[in-house]
Amino acid sequence: MSFLRVVALIALVAAASAHPDSGGHGGHAAPVHAHEAPAQAPPAGGYGYTPPPPPPAKPEYSFDWAVKDDYAALDFGQHETRDGYNTDGSYYVLLPDGRVQKVTYTVHGDGGYVATVEYEGEAKHDAYGKPPAPVYTHPPAYEPPPTPVYGRT
Repeated sequence: MSFLRVVALIALVAAASAHPDSGGHGGHAAPVHAHEAPAQAPPAGGYGYTPPPPPPAKPEYSFDWAVKDDYAALDFGQHETRDGYNTDGSYYVLLPDGRVQKVTYTVHGDGGYVATVEYEGEAKHDAYGKPPAPVYTHPPAYEPPPTPVYGRT
């Protein structure tokens, strides 16, 4: 009988040491399900509604740049202006024959890219001097290869 008393005492001690707020979760506190109010009221028009983004700013810019190096015979540049959907500009380049090629372009709305190409100056084909006269030589004479020899030791 003493064995039954020990078992009963252990069961009594275990029941007394259990916390009353455990709620039968193995000694851990029961989960709390709380619903908090939203941080702010939903926007007009219902949940999930977002107002459309503001229209993009009208693109407006103007720039120009140029490179001129007399030693290297480089001269080119560009200028462009944009106001909304209308763009006007030009660029130029010094060609190897001494002329300057200038391209003027416009883009108005959906009208596409319209370019006008002009050349200033006269072409000088000897701008770099005359090329050397070609030198023709006879091709080298080749001898047939030696005949292979098989089976000799």
